Amino acid sequence: MFTGIIQSVGRIARLEPRGGDVRLHVDTGDLDLSDVQLGDSIAVSGVCLTVVTLESRGFAADVSNETLSLTVLGKHKPGDAVNLEKALRLADRLGGHLVSGHVDGVGKVVSIAPDGRSLRWTFEVPAQLSRYIASKGSVCIDGTSLTVNEVNGNRFGVNLIPHTVEHTAFHARKAGDAVNIEVDVVARYVERLVAGGGAPRIDEAFLKQHGFA
Repeated sequence: MFTGIIQSVGRIARLEPRGGDVRLHVDTGDLDLSDVQLGDSIAVSGVCLTVVTLESRGFAADVSNETLSLTVLGKHKPGDAVNLEKALRLADRLGGHLVSGHVDGVGKVVSIAPDGRSLRWTFEVPAQLSRYIASKGSVCIDGTSLTVNEVNGNRFGVNLIPHTVEHTAFHARKAGDAVNIEVDVVARYVERLVAGGGAPRIDEAFLKQHGFA
């Protein structure tokens, strides 16, 4: 699990084809890897990847064809900026929201416009994901936890303050770029409960026994 709070901006070092899949080498920049071991998880622009080798300037991870086809990792090229976050520890602050690192789909940047000292970004998501996007709810874009301002069909807006733009890969994004989208996991569970006939009923005797009724 992750929080959606980006710890560093890295770069794609190279993509190495291996038997139909790809081994992705990431230059992690100033991200501290002293506590990272083989098998640990690191989110690369919102995609949870497993460290298979530690290198002098970063790490490598194997990326399956499934992941390449469902995320923007397959579109990246050497030198591209990526957001990095190490896996959440139980003692860490949860500054964003709970993020699994399992990308739900690929969206795109529609527009970027000044809004005071901030920037108003408009994103578009596939129709099947739009029902999970709610005003004032959370969404994870390229691994970054963001708050939704407004929703209009399959488009929604967020405000990015200067700090967020400067300290994430958003500074390298422009209108038309593809981005990884992970919707709020709570929205998915709510839909599952509703589809199954609503939340499970708590026994009245249990409530009385524990002083709730």
